Amino acid sequence: MEHWYASGTLVDGVITLTVVELLALWLFHKRTGRGLAPTDYLLNGLAGLSLMVALRAALTPLWGLVALGLVLAGVAHYADLVLRARRKR
Repeated sequence: MEHWYASGTLVDGVITLTVVELLALWLFHKRTGRGLAPTDYLLNGLAGLSLMVALRAALTPLWGLVALGLVLAGVAHYADLVLRARRKR
């Protein structure tokens, strides 16, 4: 079980499930017109995925991806906050 954590396999599974969830939400909205619009969750989902990529990279010798994942997460989170603030006005 410890190998799943140390190798990043567990994080890979969570990343996969998150991507499947985002695709399912998008497909449901596209086919039915109901549910959340992609603009309501996509940037937040990207921020979460970027953090998971950074975590995955930190568990393996891919240290360059740690910084990239953190930067992408910050940019996606900031863009989400700006978009929400503009909608509120």
